[in-house]
Amino acid sequence: MIEASSLSKRYGETQALAGINLSVPAGTVLGVLGPNGAGKSTAVRILTTLARPDSGSARVAGFDVATQAGDVRRRIGVTAQDATLDEALTGRQNLRMTAALSGLRRRDADARATELLERFELAHAADRVLKGYSGGMRRRLDLAASLVARPAVLFLDEPTTGLDPASRARMWEIVRDLVATGTTVLLTTQYLEEADALADHIVVIDHGRIAARGTARELKDMVGGHRLEVTLSAAHPDAAAALAPLLDGRVDTEGDGRRLRAAVRAGSGVATEVIRALDAVGARVDDLVVHAPSLDDVFFALTGTAAAPPTGRADRPDRPDLPAQPGHADHPDHPRRCARPEPAGDAMGVA
Repeated sequence: MIEASSLSKRYGETQALAGINLSVPAGTVLGVLGPNGAGKSTAVRILTTLARPDSGSARVAGFDVATQAGDVRRRIGVTAQDATLDEALTGRQNLRMTAALSGLRRRDADARATELLERFELAHAADRVLKGYSGGMRRRLDLAASLVARPAVLFLDEPTTGLDPASRARMWEIVRDLVATGTTVLLTTQYLEEADALADHIVVIDHGRIAARGTARELKDMVGGHRLEVTLSAAHPDAAAALAPLLDGRVDTEGDGRRLRAAVRAGSGVATEVIRALDAVGARVDDLVVHAPSLDDVFFALTGTAAAPPTGRADRPDRPDLPAQPGHADHPDHPRRCARPEPAGDAMGVA
């Protein structure tokens, strides 16, 4: 349902994408991970027809994003990093407006709005002005709006940024339900547990290139062994050397040098050995964890940085000549504004 070949995009001196390839089968979730500025949102903007690639090609639901943009827009939904809702309208009015922009007749628009409000547990606040919604309610309504036209492909660009754990878990349930009914999802996120929980396959993008791809299990196996994380009271010049006999690779440091990460030969008593080795050189330990590799470890191993908390403005180069908020529904080319209902009998399935 999503195919991309050698996609490249440059903004001035910034190489946002440097020839990425993607393939997403129908009814699956592709998780796209990467640090801020890696190119995740640039890829989403190209695949949703909001930007043109400098080179390469892409097809979504069988249609070329450059030459058949209208056909693509009729088959996709987008939940962008920034909410695309009208603060002055109620939840019901927002969904009705989106339905009207999608070409639904008034009666169908009313019915679809009611259906989605109930599905997303927002019926109790349907006629409340959006200013009175919590952050979690707004994100659920934003996702509901992206589903008005029953898209075959859904793009979620960091959809749970800023949500509390309960609201994030509810969004995960909704995404799982959508995939179970055949929707194809491309999810960008910096919450690594989110990709671990939802994605069938994952790609890690760094500096505009794909650094790795596979299932969560396959990516974790790339790291191998158990992982050691040590937090010292203060950085110590001999700490890494003291740990060398216990390690399977190099020691990576973070921040001010107090936190050390490394692959370790796990076994009975390894934590005790680590503390003794550090104590012998005068390095004091505040915290120590030995665990099986996680996606955080994969992320760190591939990009050299820990996953940062999402900022909500991940991949857009800071350039005044770029259009502001291209993912916003007020943008004239936003797919939600251009959507139309699916033609009857139109075959949408693409292997």
